[in-house]
Amino acid sequence: MPDTPSSPDAGVAPAQLPVGLRALLVDDEAPALSELAFLLRRDPRIGEIRTATSGADALRALDARSFDVVFCDIKMPGLDGMDFARVLARFTERPQIVFVTAYDEHAVDAFEVRATDYVMKPVRSDRLTEAVRRVMAARSRSATSGGLVPGDEVSARPNPADETIPIELGGVTTFIQRSQVLYAEAHGDYARLHTATGSHLVRISLTTLEDRWGASGFVRIHRSTLVSLPQVTEVRMDRGRCSVRLHGVELQVSRRHTRDLRDRLLRSDKVSDS
Repeated sequence: MPDTPSSPDAGVAPAQLPVGLRALLVDDEAPALSELAFLLRRDPRIGEIRTATSGADALRALDARSFDVVFCDIKMPGLDGMDFARVLARFTERPQIVFVTAYDEHAVDAFEVRATDYVMKPVRSDRLTEAVRRVMAARSRSATSGGLVPGDEVSARPNPADETIPIELGGVTTFIQRSQVLYAEAHGDYARLHTATGSHLVRISLTTLEDRWGASGFVRIHRSTLVSLPQVTEVRMDRGRCSVRLHGVELQVSRRHTRDLRDRLLRSDKVSDS
């Protein structure tokens, strides 16, 4: 099988350094694919570009070699971008994924499949530059925190690298990082994420967040509240009632979760003292 799945834009740009990111571009529309490849070849952080015109072709390309990042359209015949991302999530060595689409209604779904970024068409050069910056930042965080940079040795450990969370408001999608979240509150099937500068409602349950973010220090202190343990600055006990403070906010810990919180804090102390 040839390296490049049926596209005239495939290949390595001669001016790019081979040490840059290995990028796979996936779009069933040839003009969009060509424009995306043109813009990315101008970025010195991109070392190699290959293209695919369908999700199936992209999977064949990934089977032949590894890539650091996949820039993928969502609306495609056959295996669409979301289904393709769900397949990628099962890879032991998973490349980062950046969605490039004309549709903004899939931004929350992009969070659920742990996309690094969500770029709207028509693609602006500065916005694509920001997407590459986010890919590089996630790569750096993964290496610093002991996780894997895509393309390195395979590990079964969960990757603790930061997550990018899309926030939709008034038809505009913005992004925050998981590391910015102080605590989360349950709102039915939604969760309200509180940061130092505001709060944001996202379509994901608190239970899902607890399962996903537990390894990153998020702890349940109440049936409706999840806190970031590294952000907690003070734990108070008053007449048998426990509360935590983080960035000037005081939150009550339920009796049911007090023991678990205390045990988690004790384990953290032992790790820091060792």
